[in-house]
Amino acid sequence: MKTTALQAIARTLYVVAGMSMVLSCQNMPESNVAIAASPAAPKEATATTPAINESNPAPATAPITKPIPVDAASVLAKKEVPILCYHQIRDWRPTDSKTAQNYIVPVENFRNQIKALADSGYHTILPDQLYAYLTTGAALPSKPIMLTFDDTDLDQYTVALPEMNKYGFKGVFFVMTVSIGRPNYMTKAQIKDLADKGHSIGSHTWDHHNVKQYQGQDWVTQIEKPSKTLETITGKPINYFAYPFGLWNPQAIPHLKEKGMIAAFQLAGKRDPQDPLHTIRRIIVPGAWKPNTLNKVIRESF
Repeated sequence: MKTTALQAIARTLYVVAGMSMVLSCQNMPESNVAIAASPAAPKEATATTPAINESNPAPATAPITKPIPVDAASVLAKKEVPILCYHQIRDWRPTDSKTAQNYIVPVENFRNQIKALADSGYHTILPDQLYAYLTTGAALPSKPIMLTFDDTDLDQYTVALPEMNKYGFKGVFFVMTVSIGRPNYMTKAQIKDLADKGHSIGSHTWDHHNVKQYQGQDWVTQIEKPSKTLETITGKPINYFAYPFGLWNPQAIPHLKEKGMIAAFQLAGKRDPQDPLHTIRRIIVPGAWKPNTLNKVIRESF
């Protein structure tokens, strides 16, 4: 595997350390600000990695309602699916710092990125499809990709969604429930509309606290209650979780399982060899990336 693009991701993610809450959780208390995600790590090399089924498209996956027993080695042996992580989709402002711009994708850049993915033959998948593929080997469409959006920003609904609709793309929206209905964030009605139209809703905690710091009642406040809130809004089970800042530790995984999370998404760190389903990799798409850069990084990172 070439390393140039991966090293670039690592540098980018280190540069944006500490900025996630400043940018995407503007209304949150300063005490909630924590460091950003760990840098990209090369994917695990295996001799038995099977090719993703090239049927186009794959049959719809039945909703996953409970964990499917699987050994970690079989999950790690499968080819990783590219998963992109977006935050704000809006034009840069004069007050946006260089580090802030890594989390803000200008509208035209986002439009070009999504068009390039469609022109390149990518087909979006949702977490149930990915989970079925990783646990049972279920078929995926040719060139599968997952588009994820963190933090409940309103522009994900008003700007990103119409662009995805042009190509029949579906997204995964990881919601931070404390922000629902606040200025510049999505409302309950908009979140329900996403779910009703076939997009996936996942949990991103109550107020974006670092999972590595949870103790006692935090697991109820940050995981259990937000899931129930989102289930009430959408009428659907909440089985998937995205770690704030991409930060996780092995001690968190049993708690997530206990609260019903059958898989969890970090950022670009190495997967846990004992539980890769709860450390699925994603990459943040910096605001300055052009389509050629994005396509190159996708090829070299997954």
